[in-house]
Parts: sequence; structure tokens; C-alpha cells
Amino acid sequence: MNKLFFGDNLDVLRERVQPESIDLVYLDPPFNSNASYNVLFKEGGTIPSEAQAEAFRDTWEWGESAASAYEDVMRSSGDVALALKGLKAWIGQNAMMAYIVMMAARILELRDVLKPTGSMYLHCDPKASHYLKLILDAAFGHENFRSEIIWKRTHSHGSAKRYGPLHDVILFYSKSDNFTWTYPTVPHDPVYIEKYFKSFDEKRDDYFQSISLTGAGTRRGESGDPWRSVNPTSVGRHWALPHAVLAREGITSGTTQEKLDKLDAVGRIAWPARGGTPRLKWFTSDLEGVSLGDIWTDIAPISAHAKERLGYPTQKPRALLERIILASSNPGDVILDPFCGCGTTVEAAERLGRQWIGIDVTHYAITLIEARLKANNPDASFTVHGRPTDLAGARDLARRDKHQFQWWAAWRIGSQTYREEKKGADRGIDGNILFKNGPYGDGRIIVSVKGGENVGAQMVRDLRGVIEREDAEMGILVTLADPTGPMLREASEAGFLSRSAHGRLPRMQIVTVEDMLSGRMPKMPPLPVPERKLTPSIKRKDKDQLELLLPFEGEKIIPSKGVIVDPRFVSLTG
Repeated sequence: MNKLFFGDNLDVLRERVQPESIDLVYLDPPFNSNASYNVLFKEGGTIPSEAQAEAFRDTWEWGESAASAYEDVMRSSGDVALALKGLKAWIGQNAMMAYIVMMAARILELRDVLKPTGSMYLHCDPKASHYLKLILDAAFGHENFRSEIIWKRTHSHGSAKRYGPLHDVILFYSKSDNFTWTYPTVPHDPVYIEKYFKSFDEKRDDYFQSISLTGAGTRRGESGDPWRSVNPTSVGRHWALPHAVLAREGITSGTTQEKLDKLDAVGRIAWPARGGTPRLKWFTSDLEGVSLGDIWTDIAPISAHAKERLGYPTQKPRALLERIILASSNPGDVILDPFCGCGTTVEAAERLGRQWIGIDVTHYAITLIEARLKANNPDASFTVHGRPTDLAGARDLARRDKHQFQWWAAWRIGSQTYREEKKGADRGIDGNILFKNGPYGDGRIIVSVKGGENVGAQMVRDLRGVIEREDAEMGILVTLADPTGPMLREASEAGFLSRSAHGRLPRMQIVTVEDMLSGRMPKMPPLPVPERKLTPSIKRKDKDQLELLLPFEGEKIIPSKGVIVDPRFVSLTG
């Protein structure tokens, strides 16, 4: 059942996930939390981003995708369409509205794949939570709103002319009144115990506080009768013995007065030194936790030195997801995360004995989750869907998203680092393959990927220029279309690597996607098993250039802007 989907979650939800098959949904959709309201509500935009937000980027803009999603919701009619129409008339066509529209389309699909007993948790930024709550009310019904959870995600810090933003919002909805709920509890606050449990019982070797044995109001019968000359009726009260304490002491029969005798015999009654009404000894060992509230301050964010830290900017602590999964599902249930990112939900579900489905639009996220599961849950069984396995699949990916096609191809050819960013010039570099070149030091192969159907010799000449500019040893051009004769001649004329510890290596090679998928790979030197960090062959000056990163075992790397380190070359621990 466990599945990873590489693709747009809207398409996957509509085509690959069965209706009413999911027990619990958690989603943490990307949002431009650092943008000002002026930017979010400004109509138009300079960034023509039409796809779902990428890894390491969370910008939404009004464009064709948002307009299409809006029309889809309008055709679905119902309360969500009414809410969306009103919001659009008020907010206008801007980044905020694009985010709301694209989320509304996905919320409808998520509602439909939930079982009647299912629940959904939407993790969001306070800048957008109130708008999303309107959409969720319309989709699930306001009566199925359960909680607005406040999670303290960071520590106090200064903020210009406002209170410091410290929290995220998690909106909890159920699909019906009959939803899974395990009545989660948390331990009592140590400060509370220290404050109220001050008395010490040497026989029990435990601290206690004395609490009342009576309840308000008089009663007829034994609960109102005196016990050892103490008459609760005279002060308008009655005996009220805690069932939990009686059960703990094995007291299951007898009148109220007989039960009081038994409690006294086992040292449960506290008698005031100067006389007065006896009270019950409530020990710290009686504490079984308190009901979990909707303000969570006990789960810390992932620190810079945390073992589970992967360098993924939106990574949430596993403890947060484990709490949600334990509260709203049972072992064997199916958990879905449609924006699974670095896979925290997936790993938490795996560890807790749940089935899971993860979806992400970025190829890097899928490879990261694979590596994470392999490192931390080697027995996990799952399948990956949406990654091209034949030429038709590769063509489809190139048609849908040329950038993801480039990053997939760079990964598939063996790049250890590749550029997963849509903005900015890539300077002719889609990936890097690093190798040890014996006495000649560290070698570098530059990968360039072309996903178009029209290819020509100029592409080879361009890559040759990049190799010379970057002082790299070799270059590989990956094409979707078959190379032309002039392209092959141009590559051949580049000759062979002049200084090679691995025999004759062509300086320029062309490989098609069909070649790669069939196992016909270019001739390359042996690639290293990462045991230490390789020294870059050239210092980087431009922040948009790729960094050459090959980590050693256990090293944690926080990628620079636009730089991806393939998880196969990172030891993931924690």
C-alpha cells in the first residue's frame, strides 16, 4: 500500500487515489510566509510561476494554473464555490488569491478521498490561516471544525512594530461526527507537580496532595451518611470517592463507609493534625496525564544540530507528526501527505505502523524520502510512481514540466549535485558528476540536459564552452531526441581527456534518455563512495553557480540557493 508519487498532487488525487480510502490527511502546503502583505495582495506579478510551489521555493502567482483551478472549483458548485467567488471579488487576482484558489481545488479532492471516519490537519501560516479556514468550513461544514492548534515553532525574536511571530496554525477538521479520536494525553507539567504535590508519604515513597473526599450537594442514602463521626450532610455535601483510586487499590465492593475504611487501611486518607474533615491522598503515581490542549509548546522546532535535521527548509519535527498520527488514527490506517517534502509524515507513519501515501511535485523530494527511509527504516516496503521508466514517460514529464525533467535526467545520469531552481540562468549546468582522478586530483563532469524535440550542433558547442569556462574535465549532453550527425561529429572532435587515471575517456559525450533507460550509459570514470568531502576544483564566486558538494558519512549539508545534493551521497541519520 505504501506509495510515493512524483507529480502534481491535484492530478494524483484525481487519478491515482481511490475515493474514501484515506484515514488521515496531513498537509503543510508551501506558502510565501516571508512576503509582506503588500506583495501578497499586489495584482499581477513579475514571476510567471505556474506550477505548484517547488522545493526550497514557496512563491505563488496568479496565472493560468490559478485561473484554471478557479474555474474547476466554480464548476463543482456548492459552498466552496460561493466562498471562493466572494473572496475573489474582495481580494482580487493576486498571489494570495492564487494560493487560496489552488488550495481550494486540492481541499475538495482531499475531502473526497477521506473515509467518513477520517480527519484532516492543515498546517499553515497565520497570514493565510483565516482564509483557508473559510474554505475548510465550506468544504467540510463548520460543524466539523474540531480545533485550531497553535504550535510554537520558534523562540522569541525581535520584530519591527509588532509582536514577534512565534507560531504556526494547524487546522483540524473531521469529515463527520464519527471520526477516529484516541483521546491523547500529555504528562503533567513538572511545575504543577512541584507546586501542588508537596507532602511526602514515607510508606509509599511518593509525594501527594490532599484533595476533597466530598462533592457539592446533599444526597440520601449511604453517600450522605456519616463516617467516623464526620457528617457531610451537615455542611451541604456528600461523599464522592474517585473511581480511579478505588480501582487502583482493588476496592470493588462494599458500602461507601466500608470503602472509606478500606482506603484508610491502605494509607489513602489524610487526617488533619488538628482535626477536621479527612481528605484523600492523591499521589504523583496516580497521575495519568492530562488531556492534550490546542496550544503546543512542548514540541521544539528542529535545531541546527538536531540528528533528524536534513537541511530541508520547511522540515517539521517528527514528534509533531507522531502526535497527530497517534491522536487521529489507529495502527494499519492509511495516512496521506500531498505535500510530503522531505518525508517527515511518511517516516512517522512508517514508524507507527501505519500505511502511507506521499505526493510531491519535485524529484528531489522523492529521492530524499527514499534515502531517508533507507537510512532510518531499512525494512520499509514502498513503491515509487510517476518517475519515468520508459521513453513515453520521459516525454510526458518533459511536456508537463521541463525543469523537473532536467533534474530527473541529471539525477538519472548520476549527478551528485544538480540545480533544482526555476529562476535565474543555469549557466549551462544542469548537474555535476565528481570523481577522483588519481594523481591529477579531483575531476568534474558537467551535465547538460535538453528536453526539446529539436536538437543541433550548437548545443554541443555551447557545452564545450561551459567545460572550458568551468575548467572541467568532461561534459555529457543528455537529450530526449536523437542527436544529429553534426552533433555527434562535434562531440567526437572534442577528443579525449588529456590527463586521465582511468584510461581513454571522451571529453564530450551525448546520451539519449532512451539510452539511459535501456542501460546504455556514457563512458565515465568510477564514481566515489562518499567517505570524505571532495575539494572543489574551482572556487565559486557567483551565488547562483552550483557548489561542488560531496559529503562524507554522517555530514549534514544545508544547500545554498538552487543547489541540491543528491541524497544518495548523504548519510542520513536520526
